[in-house]
Amino acid sequence: MSDQPRSHGRKSITASLQPRSLMDHNPRLAGVWTAHIITLFPEAFPGVLGESLTGRALKDRLWALETTPLREFGEGRHRNVDDTPAGGGAGMVMRADVMSRAIEAATAGAPPARPLLYLSPRGRRFDQAMAQHLSEGPGMTMICGRFEGLDERVIDHYGITEVSLGDFVLTGGEIAAQAMIDATVRLLPGVLGNAASTEEESFTSGLLEHPQYTRPAEWNGRAIPEVLLSGNHAKIAEWRQQQAEALTRARRPDLWQAYTAKRDKGA
Repeated sequence: MSDQPRSHGRKSITASLQPRSLMDHNPRLAGVWTAHIITLFPEAFPGVLGESLTGRALKDRLWALETTPLREFGEGRHRNVDDTPAGGGAGMVMRADVMSRAIEAATAGAPPARPLLYLSPRGRRFDQAMAQHLSEGPGMTMICGRFEGLDERVIDHYGITEVSLGDFVLTGGEIAAQAMIDATVRLLPGVLGNAASTEEESFTSGLLEHPQYTRPAEWNGRAIPEVLLSGNHAKIAEWRQQQAEALTRARRPDLWQAYTAKRDKGA
């Protein structure tokens, strides 16, 4: 039996190793934004991505999720994927030959524009602008690191982009990958259902989001600011802008500096 993809209109169906139900019933769809994960723990997916809005969008095929189990490409009887660091040192390093085979399998047939990303604490910090950029492409292939990291030769050979969630270290890239996917998928058309929801969020304008309130009008002696109940949309917009600026200035001086520099340049 051939393992070549079979085309059925928009669908391009191939053999898959994924056992997760949300992924079993979602054969590859041509042209759909796709996150492909290279990981030692494919059972970790979809995880929280299978819940709420992202999970519903996954079932509705507004996006697709695929995994490549790294262990399948390991060496020897025990499918080893790592070895001791050259030059000595603590821990283990993910092997270049093993990862290369996994990358070749994961990217076979993928759109050329789909970036290859490696979740790494030394990478560029992930932010809203990157999420927006990734949402506008065909998807992304993500390598979830483990141990002391990945053989540098693989990163150089494939021109892999390293991405970090922040200045801290996780035991592996799976949690970081899910966070990045969530932040990106929610920007895809139809996922949130209300495009305006993403336009007023933190970081979209360069500022933190203004405070939010809802019923009851008074709680524990604290009332909703009167301006929000006034019905004067111009005054409400002005208040929200002032609050967003004040919060950003107080909590994120780095964002405030970038915002004011951009504002002054455009003035």
